[in-house]
Amino acid sequence: MNLKTITWGDLTWVDIVQPTQETTKYLGEHYNFHPLDLEDCLSRRQIAKVETYPDYLFVIFHLPVYDKVTQKSTRKQWSAFVGEKFLITLRPGELKSLDALFRQCELSEESQEEYLGHGSGYLLYRILDRAVDSYFPVLSAIMSKMEDIEDDVFDEGIEAGKEISILRRDIITQRRVMLPTRSLFMELEMKLGRFSKADLTVYFSDLMDHMNKICETLDEFSEVIDVYKDADYVLSGYRANRVIRALFIFLTVLAPFIVVTGLYTMRVYLPGGIGSGSPQTFFVLLALMVVIAGGLLYYFRRRRFI
Repeated sequence: MNLKTITWGDLTWVDIVQPTQETTKYLGEHYNFHPLDLEDCLSRRQIAKVETYPDYLFVIFHLPVYDKVTQKSTRKQWSAFVGEKFLITLRPGELKSLDALFRQCELSEESQEEYLGHGSGYLLYRILDRAVDSYFPVLSAIMSKMEDIEDDVFDEGIEAGKEISILRRDIITQRRVMLPTRSLFMELEMKLGRFSKADLTVYFSDLMDHMNKICETLDEFSEVIDVYKDADYVLSGYRANRVIRALFIFLTVLAPFIVVTGLYTMRVYLPGGIGSGSPQTFFVLLALMVVIAGGLLYYFRRRRFI
């Protein structure tokens, strides 16, 4: 089992990375946890929730993890058991902020006193605060990507439809995670106070300010990316219409040449044809075709087609 513990006073923080059946069996033997909660720790399709019991809380969280290589966010689930004398976190390895905080407490007694000295509820708040703060660089990366896409959308030589779709999918994933998490934090604030020696009202107020800012920013991103999508659709249609218009004008101007030359390639007698043709007739026909083409070009110009 990838299980580590830190103890300060009467509080023990147990951190479990990549929990398994062996892990839940160990927790079932050493703690009085409900079997359904232990099953939920291994499931990856749970909704964010808080389960309240007489002597502990069971919480399931979701956080988005951004992959810089694929430029795609995935939802990662982790859970926590909060009791009077313990905090147990079960998480995937991708949650770097939680891993960094645990290592900081391992290496420093001052950090242990700072984070573990006020109860398990306060410790969970500090974990959540670290996780939320680590999310702001993700917002900055999305904002930078949106600025690049804005330039591509209004650049006539670049098709930005694929980039818009990828970023739009990423923003939707972020919103699907962060909006329910904000509601979860509001519920958790009311239930976590009994496991904290410090008043969590002010702390959670600051945490909720950050969450509100994140959610409002994601809502703004969603609206802006929809504008970019519509603009790209309109501009792509405009570019396609210009190409079609140019082809139409070219074929229309070419039509007199095709008609006249087609007539004089037929195996029938025509005035000025092969049997009785002359150079003067050729130049007259050529001039006629040029006049017709020029008249069409003048007409298209007057109608502002070109």
